[in-house]
Parts: sequence; structure tokens; C-alpha cells
Amino acid sequence: MEKIGKENETKIENSMDQMAEAKIPECCRQKHRDDKETKDLLNRLKRIEGQVRGIQGMVESDRYCVDILTQVMAVQSALNSFNKVLLSNHIKTCVVEDIKNGQEMAVDELCSTIQKLMK
Repeated sequence: MEKIGKENETKIENSMDQMAEAKIPECCRQKHRDDKETKDLLNRLKRIEGQVRGIQGMVESDRYCVDILTQVMAVQSALNSFNKVLLSNHIKTCVVEDIKNGQEMAVDELCSTIQKLMK
């Protein structure tokens, strides 16, 4: 069973490589977000940044390890939540648009991205 999963993963990665060669380089791809989406994502990131700075302060002030670990788990949860929102927006906009434009490789890219997120 694991072998089949690895084969599929390799096929997806190969498809992604082919797509990268045939399409605009990843570094040049952009997505226009509406103001509400941008504001929501930035607010989430600013809160996460504040949490990380708080953890830094806890380390500097020699706080108890478990208290720090608890805050780290909160940051991980916030990042997971950010990923879910961003991924949902991506599927509803970018992936749908690519499929409508006949770029079915977007599904392979999505599958690859989800696999990476689940590691």
C-alpha cells in the first residue's frame, strides 16, 4: 500500500515539474486578493507574530518550559488555521479558475500542496 502512495506522490511531483516548465515560473506567479481577504490574512499573521514575540519574551525571562510549550502549541494551531483559510480561498479562486481555463494540472498542484501540509 505504501508503495502505491509513493508512486502517486512521484507522479504528482513529476507533473508539477512539467507544469513549472510549461507555465510561468513559480516566483513570478501572483494572485490578486480582495481587500477583505488580504486584511483577514494579515491580521491573522500579525496575531501570530505577536504570539511568537511573546514566546521570545518568555524564553528571555526564563519562564517554565511547559508554559512556553503551551504557547508554541497555540502558535502552531494559529498557523494551521491560517493555512486552512488560505487553502480554502486558493481552492475557491485559483484552482477553480485554472480548471475553467483548461489547466487541469492545478489539481495535481493542489494534491501535492495538501500532502505537504499534512506532513
